[in-house]
Amino acid sequence: QVQLVESGGGLVQPGGSLRLSCVASGKIFDINVMGWYRQAPGQQRDLVGSITGINTTVYPDSMKGRFTISRDIAKGTTWLQINNLKVEDTALYLCNALTLQGIYWGQGTQVTVSE
Repeated sequence: QVQLVESGGGLVQPGGSLRLSCVASGKIFDINVMGWYRQAPGQQRDLVGSITGINTTVYPDSMKGRFTISRDIAKGTTWLQINNLKVEDTALYLCNALTLQGIYWGQGTQVTVSE
């Protein structure tokens, strides 16, 4: 079992930056890939990016440029740096962890971008 807790969200003005954290506990060394997703109200959950156990990152084309994922495997922690935030980045940001036993999700942290 793996438990995930996200933090770092909040209210920020357009153009600002945020660094979100996702801390895993439990069988953290069973984690292979960790991913970040976001979901706006009434919208589907979209992949922001993912990072493997050897720190290889993958981002969809729509997320390249302003989003950076990093990871400390020993601490079971991943971070999502978001720069030049836009109103359309407003969403619940969630992380997940992929293990051989299954996929685990956190509860998410809310990011709101507004004047």
